[in-house]
Amino acid sequence: MLGDYLPLLFMTAAVATLVAFILVASSLFSRNRATRGKAETYECGMTPVGDARRPNRARFFVTAVLFLLFDIESVFLIPWALNLKALKNRMGGLLFFEMLFFLLALGVGLAYVWKKGGLDWKR
Repeated sequence: MLGDYLPLLFMTAAVATLVAFILVASSLFSRNRATRGKAETYECGMTPVGDARRPNRARFFVTAVLFLLFDIESVFLIPWALNLKALKNRMGGLLFFEMLFFLLALGVGLAYVWKKGGLDWKR
């Protein structure tokens, strides 16, 4: 039975030897010189301007949370819509009214955020 695993053992040993050889060769033949360019922060090829630790406005975070909320809504809505006929046969009309309540709650939340100006970028 162990003879069946012999090719696998040889392949594992060959791969381990090759990896060790590549690591040793790269450490022996590489040039590790610290330069000023290597120490700089990479900013898409542009030189960094200002401090990276400046505070962000809260509206960016509110927009991100709203995006996640409505993205998750679509995650629940799409499978429900695709399986509505099969689910209706199992659960009756209750599932339809549960989804209507879910959409109503999200619609009220969206209307509240809209009225408060959470979606207005020019404030």
